[in-house]
Amino acid sequence: MTGAAEERIRLDKWLWFARFFKSRSLAAKQVEAGAVRLAGAPVTKAHQTVRPGDVLTFVQGGHIRVVRIAAVGTRRGPAPEAQGLYEDLSPPTPETRLPR
Repeated sequence: MTGAAEERIRLDKWLWFARFFKSRSLAAKQVEAGAVRLAGAPVTKAHQTVRPGDVLTFVQGGHIRVVRIAAVGTRRGPAPEAQGLYEDLSPPTPETRLPR
């Protein structure tokens, strides 16, 4: 991969690389269920490509997460490496937890 191709990655793969989901298949299921938004628009295709600068919105652990992609990544690494792949625009706090 060279040039612009390196700057894009499948949405399900990026969510897994960034450690928001334990498996790529779980990430794909969430995307296909319409539970992930890209720039405010629902996405239903796990193969949708994303790139740095894109903003994702999704529910994780009872919190609405809003993150900006900072890098596409090359692997699913340790948590500190994964945290470098995004900028958290709405960190989860007890006050922002969704009602059950």
